[in-house]
Amino acid sequence: MQVAADIRDKLTAAFAPVALQVRDESASHAGHAGATRGDGSQGETHFHVTIVSAAFDGVSRVQRQRLVYDALKDELAGPVHALSLSALTPSETQKQL
Repeated sequence: MQVAADIRDKLTAAFAPVALQVRDESASHAGHAGATRGDGSQGETHFHVTIVSAAFDGVSRVQRQRLVYDALKDELAGPVHALSLSALTPSETQKQL
């Protein structure tokens, strides 16, 4: 799972998250547009990322998404067809508990 590992590494370097989950949801999209990578292989095309970082304090939801998408621009231009995202601050996760 090289793409997932690359996503983890880049988000960790960019945001020093206190929590990070990268879930490959490609199997749920088999047969849909973008389910096959450019090289014809299956998997690692659709992801859901949950990231919790103090770097998002005072940053709007839209700007958080832009920051994450910028950090993953190579993956989004290549093997990743779809990325759903939950970008939270540590205090936001405490409110949810």
